[in-house]
Order: sequence, then structure tokens, then C-alpha cells
Amino acid sequence: MSETDEDFTYPPALDVASWRREVHALYAAVRAEPDPATAHALWVDTRSRLFQEHPASPRREGQELRHAPYDPAYRFVVEVEGVGDAQEPWEFRSATDGIVPFTGAGRVTLDGLGTLDVWWLNSYGGGVFLPVRDGSAGSETYGAGRYLLDTVKGTDLGRDEQGRWVVDLNFAYNPSCVYDYRWVCPLAPAANRLEARTPVGELLPEGY
Repeated sequence: MSETDEDFTYPPALDVASWRREVHALYAAVRAEPDPATAHALWVDTRSRLFQEHPASPRREGQELRHAPYDPAYRFVVEVEGVGDAQEPWEFRSATDGIVPFTGAGRVTLDGLGTLDVWWLNSYGGGVFLPVRDGSAGSETYGAGRYLLDTVKGTDLGRDEQGRWVVDLNFAYNPSCVYDYRWVCPLAPAANRLEARTPVGELLPEGY
């Protein structure tokens, strides 16, 4: 096997399944915790441990996660509003997975920041997908954006008694491709870009 082939060897399937199971369990614990700041501390500690120790972690040698302190001003509980034909389907073209199709699931309004489109992964498994790119991208956070919700992988912050969605930017995290180039990640489309800087959530690793 060449060095290039070895570089593109993915973790064993059962290790990836274990990682997904751990992520699902983490977000279940986050949703069960009534205090958002406490839930965030749990999320940071557990995600950092998984990143350092789990065999399917995208971590490269010397990398460590960095997170901003929790700021309640960036937590929103909002309706997902239907926008009909105003939300055109979106296709992400991947060199490894081909075309990854998304259809519109609605839009959320974050007071003082703007709007973000909510997407449905329109392929096997399905799932709600909410990426975001804000004014901190390229300096404090990953230049192509981060993820807030990706329910097919378990990252779901929950809903309240009225069915409104929790959209908490403190839980924005970097996709795996930030740390390990073997992974290919859908990036935030134009409708999911905020001009405002939101200095919370997972930051770029040291030395990136």
C-alpha cells in the first residue's frame, strides 16, 4: 500500500459506529439537562474527551479542541417557518460521495443576527441539517462554516413544549474535515451565512 493510499484509509466501520453512538448519547444528555450553561459544559467536556481518545476521532497529532465560554445571548428557541418555493433545493458535490442532495425544510430567524435556512438531507437516512458561517469565519472559526444541527448524526439540541427548535450557537462545532482532510463535509451555502460575528462555540484549533 502506498503512503497516499494509507493516508486515505478511513477508521474501521465499527469504530465509526461507536463514535456515532457516543454522539447520540451526548446530545441526549444535553437535551435532558435543563440548564443550558451546564449542558454546554457537559458537551465541551465530552466532545473534547472523544476527540482525544476515541479511535474514530478525526484528530491529527497535536490537535486539541478549543471552545469559547458559554454566552446565553446566542441561544435561541425559534419556530421553523415554511418559505415554500423561496427555498430552492441545494446539491453538495463531493468527490467521495457524489452529489449530496438537500431540500428546504424552512427558515429560522435569530433576533439581531439574521436568518438561516434549515435543510433536509434528501437521501438515505434523511435528517435535519443546519450549517452556519458567521463573521468570525476565517479568523476565529473555520472559514467555510460550522454545524449547529445534523440530526442524521445525532446532533440535535431539541425542541420546547410548543415545538420550537433550540438553535444555540454556543454548540456550533467544526465538521470533521477541519481536522482530517480524509473527510468531506457539506459547507454552509449562501443562505446560511451571517454577517455578524458570533464568537461562541467551537473555535479553530491552535496552529491551524
